[in-house]
Amino acid sequence: MDWTHYRFRSLWRLAAPLGEVYEALADAERYPRWWPQVREVTPLDTVSGVVRIRSTLPYDLVFTGREVRRDPAAGVLEIAMTGDVDGWARWTLATDATGTRARYDQEVQVTKPLLRRLAVPGRPAFRANHALMMRAGRKGLVTYLRGTASREP
Repeated sequence: MDWTHYRFRSLWRLAAPLGEVYEALADAERYPRWWPQVREVTPLDTVSGVVRIRSTLPYDLVFTGREVRRDPAAGVLEIAMTGDVDGWARWTLATDATGTRARYDQEVQVTKPLLRRLAVPGRPAFRANHALMMRAGRKGLVTYLRGTASREP
């Protein structure tokens, strides 16, 4: 087993129309407004930017995200990631009975030297850290979507 390799999956059920959820998730520059652990997104061009995240544990992860798929009809957003983590992340959205189901899949290799050194003893904490980040992201997106909807004419 490669202790520096991670696969994550999260499922968010959101009481909002798919189009609104897709628009919010497609606008990565605004993530810091609603996702507390996404500290900074600095655009490099129209399809890539540098992202800095920090959750509960005392370290930042910095990576360049590059859009590889933006398909509103299929409800898919996917990026390639290089930096402290190398890999990919994908949102897949679908309409369900209560609004939108957003599935987040991520597969990464940790390249940050400190996290590689702590790979075996730190793995449970790293996974818990990611789970907490995803939970906060969902909560923030719900609040953000409510605020966006209330400002619509």
